[in-house]
Amino acid sequence: MRIALVTDYYLPTLGGVQTAVRSLAEALTTAGHEVTVFCPDDPAGPWHDPAGHDPAAHDPAGHDSAAGHDTAADGSPAAAHDPATAPGPTVVGLPVARAFRPDGYPFAWSPRRVRAVLRRAFAARGVEVVHTHSEMFAALGGIRAAQDLGLPVVHTMHGRIDVYTRNVLPLPALTTVLLARLHAAQVDHRGIRVGADTPYTRTRTARRMWRVMLAQSRASDHVLVPSRHFADKLVDRGVRTPVSVLTNGIEPAVLDALGPARERTRQPDEPLRVLWVGRLSPEKRPEVLVAAARSFPPGTVVDVLGDGVSRAAVARAAAGGPVTLHGSTPHPRVLEMMRRAHVLVSSSSGFDNQPMVMLEAVATGLPVVHCDPDLAEVVPDGGGFTTPTPDAAGIVATIRHLHDDPAALTAASRALVAARGRVEQRVDDLVDVYASVLRPSRTS
Repeated sequence: MRIALVTDYYLPTLGGVQTAVRSLAEALTTAGHEVTVFCPDDPAGPWHDPAGHDPAAHDPAGHDSAAGHDTAADGSPAAAHDPATAPGPTVVGLPVARAFRPDGYPFAWSPRRVRAVLRRAFAARGVEVVHTHSEMFAALGGIRAAQDLGLPVVHTMHGRIDVYTRNVLPLPALTTVLLARLHAAQVDHRGIRVGADTPYTRTRTARRMWRVMLAQSRASDHVLVPSRHFADKLVDRGVRTPVSVLTNGIEPAVLDALGPARERTRQPDEPLRVLWVGRLSPEKRPEVLVAAARSFPPGTVVDVLGDGVSRAAVARAAAGGPVTLHGSTPHPRVLEMMRRAHVLVSSSSGFDNQPMVMLEAVATGLPVVHCDPDLAEVVPDGGGFTTPTPDAAGIVATIRHLHDDPAALTAASRALVAARGRVEQRVDDLVDVYASVLRPSRTS
């Protein structure tokens, strides 16, 4: 099957969506499918062309699209962790705004150019299914190009853009109006109503972003969600497109690089090593972990991996405390730090869907402490700990328990080692979804 994965977030930038799309692309490629990843061109990306060639002038198939070249296995994102063995999908860069990089990410622009590049590339490559992974203009261009060509669209809803925009965009009450209008110019919002009858839709800004998510779902032939808790919210808010819950996974190349999962033990005189990994952004609540760390048992070591808009604020809060900020960290180093840690802390609450970093922790046998009860479904039974409250005090109470009872830590790690197979990327169910949207009317 010839599959286009279209996303606004991909390597070399770091994040859960990037990790999930990379894993999916490589697993589909390994299974024998022809996969092309379409994403905003990034000057730091291995497929970037500094000459800035016009794709239409050089390659009608889109191989040189908006300053972005296809990259074979030796230059693909797969090479970031194992270039010798990991299969790599083809990557095509899309046109981007010259100066606008929200939250540090390249921004696909303009809608007309993105749509034209994708339409030409889809047609030239004989794409059969378009799978979108975001709600911004690369994905919207994918939907419009698919509509132009009569191709089915599968959409994965990776996260809560209502929470993300509230925390990251400047003046969200105003900027989300512009974002929603731009989205509605590409995907029809007419007739979509969102009630204010839930905690997560009480504000006008939240309802505006929920309309974006519902419109994107309505424009797709099938919606995939990695977690049951988010899928239930989407259906409750009015999604009528078929919805399937399909967990994300970790590709075999990363599992091989990790080696066998290791059962954690800790001696009484050994420091408890606590790890936090993610985007330093308000919706991830890194400052809650930093505040908690000041009350951790003496000798506890806390490492924070990641960068983002909150870096300066988190650094100020961490000054003089037991926290080391490592900044943006290459994926192999993240995995190495996971192997050395005793416990991973996830401090987000009411935002995350299925954090990829938690799946990676499971793969290494690293117990997980999380503040959001919804995330219990991500961690195999017995392998994680939900804090009694989502605040710093709740994290402190759980970390103290694990510090004082090393056997509890070992038991949780043992449960994860036994359940490691749960997090391996599988594509059979996804391919079934692709097949279900390939209706005869689309292919005749």
